[in-house]
Amino acid sequence: MRGQTPELLLADQQLGWVGRLPPGLRDLAMLARWDRPIGTWLLLLPCWWGQALAPGLPDPWFAFLFAVGAVAMRGAGCTINDLFDRDFDRKVARTANRPLAAGRVSVPRALAFAAAQSLVGLLVLLQLPAPAVLVGLASVPLIVVYPLMKRITFWPQAVLGVTFNWGVLVGYVATTGTVDLSMLLLYAAGIAWTLGYDTIYAHQDKEDDRVVGVRSTALLFGERTMPWLFGFYAAFVLLLAAAAALAGKGAGFWLFLPLVGWSLVRQLHRLDLDDPEDCIRRFRMNRLTGLLVTAALVAGELGRTIGG
Repeated sequence: MRGQTPELLLADQQLGWVGRLPPGLRDLAMLARWDRPIGTWLLLLPCWWGQALAPGLPDPWFAFLFAVGAVAMRGAGCTINDLFDRDFDRKVARTANRPLAAGRVSVPRALAFAAAQSLVGLLVLLQLPAPAVLVGLASVPLIVVYPLMKRITFWPQAVLGVTFNWGVLVGYVATTGTVDLSMLLLYAAGIAWTLGYDTIYAHQDKEDDRVVGVRSTALLFGERTMPWLFGFYAAFVLLLAAAAALAGKGAGFWLFLPLVGWSLVRQLHRLDLDDPEDCIRRFRMNRLTGLLVTAALVAGELGRTIGG
């Protein structure tokens, strides 16, 4: 990209507009992954699912709050992750140029940045009804411990699924003030979805991870990964359908559900797990999958309203 210094053009960077920021701000933006919005989408979309699962059409104000909160909390989570992983990141080609690993951002500065982003997330959360605030606060320990999981278990993707899909619970409780089985089924669907897409993502780094000594489902499954991916995505679709059925969604949901399935098959068709570029490309396809789920749930509510 014109105007970017060569040392920034490494495998883990996609600077875009971030590359035009002054160096100090650019490093903070990279620390928060503002240059790579797919992670923000994957955190935001479950919030919208929780809203859309509830009776009635989603509240646009809540949807906006969730978007702002997703940017803030994804950035805070990535900053915390890089604080824990800076020594590992220096040993992996894809992550060696991250601001903390490369020494361009100090630990105190990163801590202050994580605190500032967390404060924004808290201010957003406090705009929600009290039950949703309590549910949201319960996710904080997960955000803190997730970066440590790759050191102690081959299933860090499961912990990521529990954490990233917490928005289903917040969105549903913010809208209804209650907890029920349909919400829990949708939450379980999101966890299965994350297990699939993050296993694909983890295959980018499997050789470096093996050398460095961190763990992942990519290393655990190895040559058996494809059957596991089909299983995770099949569970996702079945749990999603069960949640929608229990919530009484109308015909619109069932018209969209095949498109959700198509988006998942599209990810897995001819997936090359030994090609990092193909893995990241398939991983990014999950924004479309998540948007289709949102559309299906909204259409299901419209179908129920019209049918009623």
